[in-house]
Amino acid sequence: MRGLFCVVFGIFSSVIRTGISETMPCHQVTDDCTSQTDVPGCLEQQMRQCFISKARRTSSDFFYKRITSSEATLDTGKGYIINISNEALKMSRNIQGKNNDAEVNLLVSLLNETFFRVSDSSDIKKGNYLHVSDQILHGQSVLGVWLGVKEVHNLSQPVQLRFINTNQSENGICVYWHLDKNGTGNWRTDGCQTTIDNGDFVCSCNHLSFFAVLINPEIPEVSHIVPLSYISYIGSALSIAFTALMIVMFLCQKKKQCEHSVIIHVQLSGSLFLLHISFLCSVWFSGHRDIDSVCQALGLLLHWCLLATFTWTAIEGFHLYLLLVRVFNIYIKRYLIKLSLVGWGLPTITVIMCGVTKVYGKYTFYTGKENSTITPICWINTQIVSYITVNGYLGLVMLFNMVMLGVLLVKMHKLRSQTLQIKDHRRRVWKEWVSLLGLSCALGVPWVLAFSTYGPLSLPALYVFTILNSLQGLFIFLWFLTLTYQARKEEHISSKGTIQASFNSNDDIVNIR
Repeated sequence: MRGLFCVVFGIFSSVIRTGISETMPCHQVTDDCTSQTDVPGCLEQQMRQCFISKARRTSSDFFYKRITSSEATLDTGKGYIINISNEALKMSRNIQGKNNDAEVNLLVSLLNETFFRVSDSSDIKKGNYLHVSDQILHGQSVLGVWLGVKEVHNLSQPVQLRFINTNQSENGICVYWHLDKNGTGNWRTDGCQTTIDNGDFVCSCNHLSFFAVLINPEIPEVSHIVPLSYISYIGSALSIAFTALMIVMFLCQKKKQCEHSVIIHVQLSGSLFLLHISFLCSVWFSGHRDIDSVCQALGLLLHWCLLATFTWTAIEGFHLYLLLVRVFNIYIKRYLIKLSLVGWGLPTITVIMCGVTKVYGKYTFYTGKENSTITPICWINTQIVSYITVNGYLGLVMLFNMVMLGVLLVKMHKLRSQTLQIKDHRRRVWKEWVSLLGLSCALGVPWVLAFSTYGPLSLPALYVFTILNSLQGLFIFLWFLTLTYQARKEEHISSKGTIQASFNSNDDIVNIR
């Protein structure tokens, strides 16, 4: 009998607890839902069934307003202002079966972004989803807005949410959280438009949900996107043409053996040729839908070409080290074969490891202007992989090559100080500066500007970076022509000296006779 009583009491207690949880005070809902697996789903359900407690304790992240008139504006005092349209109020009242003067509760909750986990990119099939592996949200917060008991959507007069932007350099786009059936979700943009009003983000949406502003501070203003894109496309096309021409000229040379420096320059040009082709293909194919596998392959190819370019610039620095520092005893058995294995093998191993983890796909840059999407590209979706394999690797390569360039400058200064004749001194200085510019391009010095595209000078640095790196193939082609011209000139002088020496020896023989 006692056991039966315990069972009945347990069932009754669970029912009581369930009933209480469904009608708990609104300011306690957030704390109760944070312990759940599906936090957004829990909030969506509980916020429509909670009640406003008169003895409500102060909560810094929960706000509400009882609306009885046609005007409904709620200022949270924390940088968020919500303006509810008349149509939304009428829809809420009609849904509840009340007259037009009925009281409606406007509930607003400020939530942590960690509660909103983005689904895997394989679940995304339509273009309104925003898949960003490591999203940056304005204020690292999400704004949940509820009006009345049931859902308000398909409004012709949208509600407006103002996100006060204290950092005027940021660009953003308004998004809302779309809940999936499996308890996860994704950020979407359909039904929301983004405008900038005195630097603040104003989201005009035709429904109520969880709202946020997706920030990407690296994207410049829309007025600069188009010229930067044209510079990139035109520069890449020119680099493709001139690197291809350089490779053809190298293959057509009559010499069977060339200097190691020239062969290394050609290998670098080959990597640049592949890099610019893969870049243009990635940009073009990323604008098409239903080609996820192709975009993943192009993202892998673009990553491989970029790493190959960085590796060959590092090899340029290593070869310069042998010529300037070691000078003597620099013979290495099968030197070019070993360099080729490193130059092409290291990027291959890296992208295979990244490909196994499925980090490649469509990567899209966003701005906060008219809900626009700017320059999608097939690239790396995981930011940590991009930082390690691209930013980190580039930093190490540039550090080594800048040291080698410093050694070159010291050598040039010592040689200049030994020059006695002014005419020869001027000629030598001119040749040295031409050589310095050519080597700077071969060593990838323009890539250093990638680390200066942040801060107050980010926009000028971005223009200079885009111009120099998109035209790097052209610059290396000019450097190749300079080396070829110097080699032919030295051969001509050498042959002329040989002929003159033979004439002098013949004259000596005649005089002896």
